[in-house]
Amino acid sequence: MPDTATESLPANANQGAASEGPEIGLDHGYGPRVHILEDAWTAAATAKLSSPDCTHTELVQVVRALTTRLATTAFGRELPTSERSVSTRMAEKHGELGTWRGEALDPAAEVVVLDVIRGGIIPSQTCFELLSLVHPIERLRLDHLNMQRVAGEDGRVDRVELTGSKVGGSIEGSTLVIPDPMGATGGTILRALEHLKAAHGMPSRLILIPLICTPEFLRAVQTLDMDLSVYTARVDRGMSDRDVLASPLGARWTEERGLDDEDYIVPGAGGVGEVLNHSWA
Repeated sequence: MPDTATESLPANANQGAASEGPEIGLDHGYGPRVHILEDAWTAAATAKLSSPDCTHTELVQVVRALTTRLATTAFGRELPTSERSVSTRMAEKHGELGTWRGEALDPAAEVVVLDVIRGGIIPSQTCFELLSLVHPIERLRLDHLNMQRVAGEDGRVDRVELTGSKVGGSIEGSTLVIPDPMGATGGTILRALEHLKAAHGMPSRLILIPLICTPEFLRAVQTLDMDLSVYTARVDRGMSDRDVLASPLGARWTEERGLDDEDYIVPGAGGVGEVLNHSWA
């Protein structure tokens, strides 16, 4: 096998990052498009998310809180900005001195949040609500794709089935945000983009927010020839050989494995979509 993560990887895996400003999170070899948050609260939240002792009520709350942590970081770094001026409540008393001026999210930017049903319902709704607090609703939309991983006879996922959707119009030139609890194979993202491109156009930028993902997921999505960034709380590679696990994240990317034979993430958190919905079909 190759000794370095740059061999046999997506051609654009190590190209320039979409984000600007200082790097954040863990150092790794997955390329500058990937951001892995590193702090004690995030680590504790993903541990809670993964535990079988986490009740359903707690799980929903943790998913919302962890999504908020990742999303606000991503939005602050990735969404278009512009110079803004806002007259505050103190303007009545102090006139021009009561006007705040600075750089903030550009209210003219078109942003579409995509809910990949069913695991992504809560993360996507959370992202939509966060954005609706600060961004004009006329420039914001929450779309839905009903997608399902389908396993072959060997138990491994061999395709993603798209049985229905609710997309509110063109996404051409917009920033597309796709939150999802688990980024496993990356097949769902690739299939979603394929469908959207054919029917609704292509976004100018893609922001992916999986709470936990795998090296396989990162390889898959970085084959996309577009401006994209990934924000995650954890990259799991538990199916890798011991010597690979002892190496820094991404240093031996081509040898890292985070998926078992049924494409579940290890250590992961189990079937989070099923647990969130309490639906095991």
